[in-house]
Amino acid sequence: MHEIGLMQAALAVALDHAHAQGARQIHRLQLHVGELSGVDPEALAFAFTVVSSGTLAEKAELETISVPVRCYCSSCQHLFQPSGWVYECPHCHQLSADIRQGRALELASLEIS
Repeated sequence: MHEIGLMQAALAVALDHAHAQGARQIHRLQLHVGELSGVDPEALAFAFTVVSSGTLAEKAELETISVPVRCYCSSCQHLFQPSGWVYECPHCHQLSADIRQGRALELASLEIS
């Protein structure tokens, strides 16, 4: 379960920001989870419960937002969201391997006090 390691890293970033601002508590973390990131949001939520225990984020809410895959078609210069595992441009029907969005796991926002 690699989500524990990922959550430890995300929480470390959140705690660094919270400490730098003199916060006493983290209330909410928002993570953007790409559809191709290989991260299971349920496992990530469980990992958050485990790794946040005893920290400023112990009572925080974790919100995960799914980020869809977006590809770029070099033939017609369009960004598109593929409808399946074959990344075919809906405008010109060319195949694309240029994935521009949907692979990342990102700490998007943090609410502290």
